[in-house]
Amino acid sequence: MNLYTTELRRLRKRRFVRYLTLAGLLVLVAVAVGMFFTNQKIGPAQVASAERAADREYQQNIEFAQQHRQECEKAKAAGNAPEGAFPEDCSLIQPPPREVFRSEWHLPATFEFRDEFAGMLTAFTAVLALVAFIAGASFVGAEWSTGGMMNLLLWRPQRIRVLLTKLGALLSALFGVTVVAAAAWTAAFWATATYRGSTERMTSGVWQSIGLTGLRGLTLVLVAGALGFGLASLGRHTALALGGVLGVMVVGQFGLGIVLGMAQVKFVEVWLLPTYLLAWMDKKVTLRNFDACQASFSGECRPATFDITWQNSSILLAVSLVLVLGAAIWSMRRRDIT
Repeated sequence: MNLYTTELRRLRKRRFVRYLTLAGLLVLVAVAVGMFFTNQKIGPAQVASAERAADREYQQNIEFAQQHRQECEKAKAAGNAPEGAFPEDCSLIQPPPREVFRSEWHLPATFEFRDEFAGMLTAFTAVLALVAFIAGASFVGAEWSTGGMMNLLLWRPQRIRVLLTKLGALLSALFGVTVVAAAAWTAAFWATATYRGSTERMTSGVWQSIGLTGLRGLTLVLVAGALGFGLASLGRHTALALGGVLGVMVVGQFGLGIVLGMAQVKFVEVWLLPTYLLAWMDKKVTLRNFDACQASFSGECRPATFDITWQNSSILLAVSLVLVLGAAIWSMRRRDIT
C-alpha cells in the first residue's frame, strides 16, 4: 500500500482535524456573512440621507453656538462669568462653517473590493494558519502519544522517509483546503462588493496584487502547518507545540513588549512576531516613534520611522522552518523509538 495515500487517509479520518477544520471554515463563513449584511451599496437615496444628516448636525451646532453666546452675554452683564469659561468678546462664539460637516461621515458602510479585500485576505490567512498549526501538531503528536508511530515504523522502518511522507501528506491537504477556501472567500466578497459595495477600478494590476497577497497567505498557512508538525514531532507530543507557541506569545511577546517599553527601547514592535507576519502579508509595515522628532525643512516635527518588509519576514520564516524541521529530522534519526 502506498505510504503517502495511507497518510492522507489517516489525516482525513482524524476527527479532531475534521472538527478543527470545520470550526475554522465556520468562522470564515460567519465573517463573510457578517460583512455582507453590515455593508450596503451607496446610491442617490443614501447620499441624500447623508446630506440631510450633515445639515441636521450643522443646525444643531448653530443652535448650540447661539445658546452659548447668550449665556456668555448674560454672564458678562451680571459680572459673574467664570474665569476661562467664555471669550472676552461674546460675538466670537460662532458655529463652524457648513463645509466642516461632510456628508461622507454619515454614509453607511460599503465594501470597496479594491481597497478592502486585501485586509480580508489577511484575516482569512490568520484563521487558516492557526488551524494549520494545530492540525499539523495534532496529526503527528497523536501518532507519538498513541503508539501509532512505533507500529508504523515496524511496517516501514525508514524513519526519515516516514516522517517526511507524513509532512508531505499534511502540506498537500493544507494546500488543497486553502486553495478551495480562498476561491470561495474571493467569490463571497466579490458578491458582497457587487450587491453591497463596489467592484470599480479593478484593473489587471490590482488582480495581480491580490493574487500575490493570496500566494503569500498560502505560503504562511503551509509554514504554520509545518512548524506545528515539526514542534510536535520534536517533543513527540501535541502539547509541546501548543505550549511552546503559548509561551512564545504570552512570555516572549507580551512580556517582552512590556519590558522593552519600560526600557524605552525605540521601535518595540521590531522585536514582536506579529509585526513580521503583518509585514509578510502587507509587503511592508512602517513603524513610527513619536518620541523622536525629525525636523523637516518646513519646520514640521515628524516621527522617526522604521520599515519592515516582506523580505525581512521571509528570512525569519525560512530560518524558523529550517531550524524546527531540521531539529525534528535530527531527533527522528538519533533518538530511540520507544
